[in-house]
Parts: sequence; structure tokens; C-alpha cells
Amino acid sequence: MPYVILAFAVLAETIGTTALQASQQFSRPLPSVIVVIAYGIAFYLLAIALRTFPVGIAYAMWSGFGIIFITIIGFVVFGQKLDLAAVAGLAMIVAGILVINLLSNTATH
Repeated sequence: MPYVILAFAVLAETIGTTALQASQQFSRPLPSVIVVIAYGIAFYLLAIALRTFPVGIAYAMWSGFGIIFITIIGFVVFGQKLDLAAVAGLAMIVAGILVINLLSNTATH
């Protein structure tokens, strides 16, 4: 269950960040409201996940998956381009999350 809560926190953060781009520096009201609500939900769910996960591990997974998802959205929705170095860096983020979850005793299993 803690992983599900953390996954919803990542989803809310990803929605908030996507709306942040769509808000055009808070000049569009609807996306701006979505930013505030989505980030509020994201931080609330992250706080709940911290009941189970150590803060560093929870934040690493939350931010790492958020980076991956928002990069994909940026590429698909907003037409942002990725070079080889960006793809390599993203692959290292995924590798780091896998190492934490598969090999570390610090993460909750």
C-alpha cells in the first residue's frame, strides 16, 4: 500500500508540473488552479508515504519518477527534444531507483 500512495503522489506531482507548463507563468487561470491543487495533493500523499519510507528514499523515488514522467510528457505533449546526454541521465535515474528498490535494505519491501 505505501507504494500505491507514493505512486499517486507522483501522479499528482506530474499533473501539477504539466499544468505549471500549461499555465504559462500563472497567466492562465485554470491550469494555475490545477497546479495548486495537484501539488497540495502530491505533498499530502508524500507525507503519508513518509510514515513507511525513510525521507531520502521516498523523495528519491518521488522525484525520480516525477522527472521521468514529466520528461516524457514534455517530449510528447510540448514537443521538447532530448539529446543523448539527457536520455543517458534519465537512464541513470531509473537505474538508481531500481538499485534502491531491488538491492537496498533501506527501502521498505
